[in-house]
Amino acid sequence: MTKFSKIALFALVIGASVFTSCSNDDEEMAVAATPSIYARLGGTTLVSDPDNAGQMIEQGRLSYRKVVNTTVGLIVADVQSNASGNLSAHFAPLLGEVGAGNTTNLAILVDNLTDFFSFNTGGTNAVNTYSGLSMVAAHNPATNPRMGVKSTTANYTKFEGYVGAAAVQNGVAANTQLYADVVAVLESLRAPIVQQ
Repeated sequence: MTKFSKIALFALVIGASVFTSCSNDDEEMAVAATPSIYARLGGTTLVSDPDNAGQMIEQGRLSYRKVVNTTVGLIVADVQSNASGNLSAHFAPLLGEVGAGNTTNLAILVDNLTDFFSFNTGGTNAVNTYSGLSMVAAHNPATNPRMGVKSTTANYTKFEGYVGAAAVQNGVAANTQLYADVVAVLESLRAPIVQQ
C-alpha cells in the first residue's frame, strides 16, 4: 500500500468516526431537549392553588395532585360499588380511618404521592422533595400499617388503569407521548411494588 493510500484510509476511518460520533451526539441532544414530564405538566409556573385560597402552587405539582386525587376517587368509587377487582383490601386501613371521619392519613398519602411523582419526574424545587418510604417498604403491610395487603401483578395493572383514567380526566390525552411517558414511569415501579 502506498503512503498516500494509507493516509487516505486513515482519513476515511477518522472521518467515519467523527460522523458517527456527531450522529450519536445529535441523538443525545434530541433526547436531552425533551422536557421532563413535570415540565410538560406545567412545570414551575406558579398558579393559584384551587384548594388553598390565596396561595400559589407550581402547575406541575398541581397537575400531579389533581391526578392523584382523581385516582383516589376512582379507587373509592370502585370499592363503594363493590366493582370486580377493586383494591379495597389494599386500602382497608385507610378506608376504615376515612369512614370514621379521620382524613389525616389520606391527606398524607395524597401529599406523599404528589411529592414522589413530582420529584421523580423533574420537579426540582424543595416543595417536591419526597421523604417517604421506599417503594418496597411503602407497599409491604409489615412496614407500612396503612397498606392492607401485598400487591399482585393484577392489582398493579388495575392501579395503572386508575392512574391512566385519572390522567385522561385531567387533560393528558391517552394517545400522546406524555401519557406514554407517565405509563413508563408507572411500569418502572412495578417490580418493587408487586410483592405477591
